[in-house]
Amino acid sequence: MEEKKQTVPQIKKSRLVIGAIVFITGFMAPLFIPLVTKSDLSMAWKTTLSGLLLAGIPELFMVFSVAILGKEGYQYLKGKVLNFLKKHGPPQKVSQSRYKLGLVMFSIPLILALLFPYMENHFHQLEAAAKYIHIGGDVLLFLSLFVLGGEFWDKIRALFTYNA
Repeated sequence: MEEKKQTVPQIKKSRLVIGAIVFITGFMAPLFIPLVTKSDLSMAWKTTLSGLLLAGIPELFMVFSVAILGKEGYQYLKGKVLNFLKKHGPPQKVSQSRYKLGLVMFSIPLILALLFPYMENHFHQLEAAAKYIHIGGDVLLFLSLFVLGGEFWDKIRALFTYNA
């Protein structure tokens, strides 16, 4: 029986490495937004740069990586990234107890986000920890998507489909 192997495109290793660095750097651009917002630039510059870091630069770097890698190299790199995400991403089906735990993890940040503005007015101690509470809620929400598994994504998608 013949084993299928993914063929590596005929591209120089240096071009593959440079293209991968450009590709990854482009998608890391939004991480620099806090540096821009804390800078001494005018508000107009901060807004422009933040918008570019969020919406323009990742796409531009993707185009640059395609130019460096070529079509075959880009398809190879994209395939490697998608295979990694499939292997380390959420499983399609999970147990009932894991699903219930994921729902609790998913619900807590949403409920806190709704209640926090009201709780903050009554409990002034929360003001000091507000940033950490919000970051913790975001992390919990993100992790819950991995705990819930792939079928949960189908249920979320069905919310936006009329004939689901």
